[in-house]
Amino acid sequence: MNIEEFRDFCIQKYGVTEELPFDENTLVFKVMGKMFALVDVDLFESVNLKCDPEKAIKLREKYDAVTAGFHMNKKHWNTIEFDGSLSDQEIFHWVNHSYELVVAKLPKKYREEINQNK
Repeated sequence: MNIEEFRDFCIQKYGVTEELPFDENTLVFKVMGKMFALVDVDLFESVNLKCDPEKAIKLREKYDAVTAGFHMNKKHWNTIEFDGSLSDQEIFHWVNHSYELVVAKLPKKYREEINQNK
C-alpha cells in the first residue's frame, strides 16, 4: 500500500475530510470534524487509528506491528506499522473500525446522514 491508496480509501467514506492541522507532514482524516486516522505523508511508515479499548489490547498482543497510539490516548488509539506483516485488507478493516467508532459518537443528526449515504 502507498499513501495514495490509503488516502483514496479514507477519503471515499461519507463525511470525510482531510487536513494538516498539526504540521505539514501529519495528514489527518476526519469524519464530520472528528479524527479517525493520522498518517505521516512523507514517511508513510505507520498510521494512528482509533480502536475499541478491549480490541486495542488484543491487537497489540497479537501483532508486533500494532502498538499503543503514538502521541495519542493510549487507551483509545493504536499505531499500526506498515512493515509488511499485515495485509492491506486487514489495515483497511481497522480503518473502517476507527471510522465507525467515531461515527457512533457523533450527534444523531450526523449519524443518520452518514447511514443514509453509505
